[in-house]
Amino acid sequence: MSHNLTTRLQLSPEQEAIRAKCFHPTGTFVEFTKEEVEHSIPERFEKIVANFPNHLAVKTRHRSLTYEALNQTANRIARAILERRGKGSEPVALLFEHGIDIITGIFGIIKSGKYYVALDPSSPQERLNYILKDSDAQLLITNSHNLDFSRALSNDVRATLNVDESIDSFSSNNLGLSISPDDLAAIVYTSGSTGEPKGVIHTHRSSLHKLVDYVNDTGISADDGLTLIHSVSFGAAQTDIILSLLNGASLFPFDIKTEGIHSLAEWLKDEKITICHLPPTVFRQLAGLLSDQEKPAKLRLIFLSGAPITQQDFDLYKKNFSSQTLLQIGMGSTETGGICCAFVDQTFCFPEEGAPVGYPCPDKKVLLFDENGQEVGLGKRGMIAVKSRYLTMGYWNRPELTKITFLPDPNGANERIYLTADLGRILPDGFLIHLGRKDDQVKIRGYRVELAEIERALLSHPHIKDAGVVAWEREPGEKYLVAYIVPRQHPAPTISDFREFLRGKLPDYMMPSAFMFLDSLPVTNGKLDRTALPKPEGKRPELSQPYILHRSEIEQKLVQIWEEVLDIRPIGIHDNFFDLGGHSLAATRVVSQVIKKFQLEIPPQSLFQSPTVAEMAAVITEHQGKRLGEEELTSILTELESLTDEEAQKLLSDQTGTGQRRD
Repeated sequence: MSHNLTTRLQLSPEQEAIRAKCFHPTGTFVEFTKEEVEHSIPERFEKIVANFPNHLAVKTRHRSLTYEALNQTANRIARAILERRGKGSEPVALLFEHGIDIITGIFGIIKSGKYYVALDPSSPQERLNYILKDSDAQLLITNSHNLDFSRALSNDVRATLNVDESIDSFSSNNLGLSISPDDLAAIVYTSGSTGEPKGVIHTHRSSLHKLVDYVNDTGISADDGLTLIHSVSFGAAQTDIILSLLNGASLFPFDIKTEGIHSLAEWLKDEKITICHLPPTVFRQLAGLLSDQEKPAKLRLIFLSGAPITQQDFDLYKKNFSSQTLLQIGMGSTETGGICCAFVDQTFCFPEEGAPVGYPCPDKKVLLFDENGQEVGLGKRGMIAVKSRYLTMGYWNRPELTKITFLPDPNGANERIYLTADLGRILPDGFLIHLGRKDDQVKIRGYRVELAEIERALLSHPHIKDAGVVAWEREPGEKYLVAYIVPRQHPAPTISDFREFLRGKLPDYMMPSAFMFLDSLPVTNGKLDRTALPKPEGKRPELSQPYILHRSEIEQKLVQIWEEVLDIRPIGIHDNFFDLGGHSLAATRVVSQVIKKFQLEIPPQSLFQSPTVAEMAAVITEHQGKRLGEEELTSILTELESLTDEEAQKLLSDQTGTGQRRD
């Protein structure tokens, strides 16, 4: 079997049986054909409106629209846009709260033959200003609620259209404009958590092809109700909008920022939601709310996207949802749409390594490349790439970045290859396992470390609700790991408890040097925003034992050595060296400094056997009669200070006999 599978025709009988359970029990499913991709979004939408004019299209707690009403409002907005800007393709920005107005605005812009740029008013103003300037949108559509903010952003540079005041006089009839599948439909900006936001260009064809990816798999029908929880300024929301409103289903926007996560569980049951699309971070909170409540009876499918699923997520699914509710896992991006997906039930066996993301989506070939750009075979680790005709056009106003990221098909076919920067391995049956991101790999003391692997280990702890890991730089060329933990309970287990737990799962060089406890992790559209995590300030962490000041000159000198090596202040005499973030290489540095300051011959493994200042002081007192000569002192220090981390671990392991430290 080829490792660049393009279809699901070769799925196992078990996977086919699970997928067969996806369809709505009473709704009528209509397949989305490849021919329909070669049209425009308004053409497809108006076809759905004609079939379901009085069916519920979109609903919030305070307002709802039928398909006919949604279409009429969009037509009026489209005519208002054409009066302001005339015909022709150009970007038009929207600024609305999470709800119905932004949906009508999107369809109005697309119906006018232009393409939309959605802005989230809760985003930082600096980000919004950047997107407006980068997209060069000359018209900003908004409502009365956001009018003042819109005018402040426009700053008299671009026109503003208030839909609450300016559209009632326009006709509600369809416009009948000729729109090509190659015309632009949207510029969707990435989160920008690691730099300036990038605008990804979507055509009508690439947008409609998402329906091939999702409609035929989920078996969506007009009887389905879908959530809209992701911000409309991101690509995941575009999927929910077209998946529901281009198929006759009902869309239910829910704004977690204003309504709160605690009302989400009840809302799912009240609205009889059948398909719930969530980022894993929100899913974890939802599952916790459902633990003591009645399970949502109508929910037939949970779709998780935006971050890799963990064993903890799967366990929460099994514990808190009905056996009739399936879980859809997958992998995708704003640049590609869906890449892989799979449907699993509660009998699924979670892999020991990595995150499962499923089988290649239709018309997508999944390739794996090594560091030299050579394709690797089944079972081998490599960087994930996607080959397809239905990729987005690339990045707005960034031709060089587009050229680097989107490669031409070396065979000269009408396809391109997108390089994801994600790592993976393909199993013999074509199932893809996600192994983290290439840009989340860091070098720690000479070792290549994947932050996602440490996060997975942390999330397997029963008392950790959420976790993230960042590599901070202590000085040029020297990085250290910090784990950020959201505990399930208070008081949380001690740092010693967490270290002991991780010791059975991670090697020494992957052990975080510091642990920080947070109420929640910062996220951008459901993804961990590592840049927003606080940097440790070099303060003593919360330990199980109280801080005790030094009592003697020897202890005072040892505290100074520890504080210098670990860059933590203050350090108490009963604080465990390894709870403070010490590791093998740091241990040899401390021993080296102790030998130099006290000119004593002490075993290199002494810190492993006596990991507190008080215990080390006792060792020094014990060796007071073993002072070193100058030549011997120089020889020992030269050897210790030249050790690599691997050599330090080996030396300490050899001399302790077991390699285990007493902490």
